[in-house]
This record gives sequence, C-alpha cells and structure tokens, in this order.
Amino acid sequence: MKARKLLMIPGPIEFEPEVLQAMGIPTTSHVAPDFIEIFGKSLELMREVWKSPKGQPFIVAGTGTLAMDMAAANLIEQGDNVLVISSGYFGKRFKDILDRYGANTTLLEAPLGETVPLEIIENELKHKQYKALTITHVDTSTGIIVDPKPIAQLAKKYNTLSILDGVCSVAGEELNQDEWELDIVLTASQKAIGVPPGLALLMVSEKAMQVWENRKTLVSNYYADWSNWLPIMRAYEERRPSYFGTPAVNLIVALETSLKIICKEGIEKRVKRHQSLAKAFRAAIASLNLTILPKTTEIAANTLTAVYYPEGIDGAALSSKMVDSNVIIAGGLLPEIKTTYFRIGHMGSVSPNDLLAVLGALERALSELGQPLEVGKSLQTFQNELLKAH
Repeated sequence: MKARKLLMIPGPIEFEPEVLQAMGIPTTSHVAPDFIEIFGKSLELMREVWKSPKGQPFIVAGTGTLAMDMAAANLIEQGDNVLVISSGYFGKRFKDILDRYGANTTLLEAPLGETVPLEIIENELKHKQYKALTITHVDTSTGIIVDPKPIAQLAKKYNTLSILDGVCSVAGEELNQDEWELDIVLTASQKAIGVPPGLALLMVSEKAMQVWENRKTLVSNYYADWSNWLPIMRAYEERRPSYFGTPAVNLIVALETSLKIICKEGIEKRVKRHQSLAKAFRAAIASLNLTILPKTTEIAANTLTAVYYPEGIDGAALSSKMVDSNVIIAGGLLPEIKTTYFRIGHMGSVSPNDLLAVLGALERALSELGQPLEVGKSLQTFQNELLKAH
C-alpha cells in the first residue's frame, strides 16, 4: 500500500515537484550573484501575483503571523484607533497583535457562519476616526471569504488604512491590490503561494509606506522594523548584495520557482480553477447531506471548505479512517465549536483527482461509521459539476 499520504489540510499544502526540488539544492551564499538574482526576481514576481506594480514587497523569514505582526508594528503607534473586522479565529488574532502595540482596537465580529455587513462597518467609520482597519480575506478557521473591495473603498472614503490578511487567499482568490487600493496585503508561503512554511510575504502601498516614514516613535519590534528590511529589499531588487539577517535561502529559491509556476499558469486562470473546483466540491459535499460552516455559498472560500460532522459521527474516528485511506484532513479551529466540524484545503496545485480521492475516502469513512449514504454519489456530483463548468 502507498506509504505517502495526500495532505489536504488548509496549509501546508501539497507542493509542486519543482518547488520541492528547489528546496533540495545545495545552499548558496545569501550574497552570491545567482541568489541575488533569484531574490530580486521573486520580489518582481510578487508584484505580478498581488497585481501591485506600485507596491513595496517584503520577503522575510517567518510565518503568516509574523506578516500580521509586521503590519501592526510598523503602522500602529500607542493610542491609534484600529477597526478589526472578524469572521473567525484569525480576525481576533489580529486584535491581539494590535493590542500589544498599544492600539485602541474595536472588534466587529460576525455571527458564526456570516460576515460583518458593510453598513455596520461604515457606521463605525463614520462615527470614529480610525488610523487603520483589518480584514481577513479568507479566515482559515471558518472557510469564510470576505469581499475586500467595498471595505477598501470605505477605508479610502474615511481616510483609513486598509490591511488585508491574505494568508489563505493570495494566489487562490481574486485579488487586485492597486486597483482596489488596499494598503497592505500579507500572506505566508505555505498556502496558495505553494512553498513550504517559513516565509512571511507582504506588499505595502506607497500611502502606507509614507505613514510608516512619518511615524513619531521608533518601531518597538526590532526584527519586524521595516527600517531594517527596506534597504535589503531595495538592494536585492537592484541586484546588489546586502545584509540585515540571513534570509531563508532555499525557501526563497523555492518561492521564485513557485511564483514562476503561478505566473505561467496565469493568475486569472488560476483563480478560476480554484473557483470551479471549490464549487464542484461544495456540491459534492451537499450531495452527502453534509452542511458547510458558511451560511451561504456566496461567502464560502475557494481555497478551503469547512464542513460540520453529521450528527452522531465522532470527529477523531472520521479523521483516523481518512488517514487509513491515505488522506489527511484538518479538524476544527474555532474554539467554541472546535469538535463539531472539519476542514479540507483545496488550494495551490490541487487537481480534480486530489479532490476525488478526498471524496472517495470521505464516503468510505462515513459508511464505515454507520452514516447512511449513496456510495459514489459525491464523486458523480463532483464530476458532473466540473463537466458543466467546461
């Protein structure tokens, strides 16, 4: 029996063979000419993927949480008002980070399975001056997507910086940073970007850079301070050696490889692939009489799906049986309902065959646990939906 298991959690994901090969090359010097070229090219390719020719990219060794931390540390000073728009666990994490930097945070928390209505956001912006607002594009804990475009327009209207947590969306969901006038879009390497964990990636607008340059106090987080990283990014983009902290050399080689793959596929085509696979997968899940966590499909993400366990099914037993079929899924993450649902990632290089394998394993697991279902129905539904899309 095949020993290797199919990793279908919402990050880390299954990586392209070329990306894994890039990880395995002998490590070179971080100031070697060939590496400087790779780093510089990676920064340029980020602008293509983010659709931000005017943006300032940052590539720093760390996680998605570091990317969030960098946004907060550099833009926020003691006493600044920040509006946090939350649709799950990671919205509230942003509040925790901002609080550490002395921000006066206001949390707008959506009811479970929903998003915060635009009129509530505007009402808050209308009655109080905020320096910044944060949006979680796709909350990995709930599988809910928020449309950042109208929120960014409101932020501009009320002279507020917009910070988008794109950890589970960049390179998988529709994004146009410059056109939508988002000030920061941040992500991590291990999700739809398609690189093993270890890189924090940010794109910062000219406006946000000006706000940072005009801050009155020193950035209190030494490692996160853009004063240390901006000269490095500029040097590499100009193909000059520079040093602040040793970059994650092999990860950056892998990043350039993956960004090239993304751009070769074409970002619009890639987003449409995610959309069509997610739509077909949700239809297949519904055919098994399973319910997704988002209350409507319009706010269901295309990079992962959060599904409630059927009544009477033990989550640990289901997950274990999936592993027996060589498929790894994720449990719930939202603390208050953690044991009631599971999550399946479908981003990056995911293919129809990957999701057929997931559905087959899920049907077998449910059947073995006594859940009544029509064997093969979800696979047929998935195939039919994909054929309709073509």
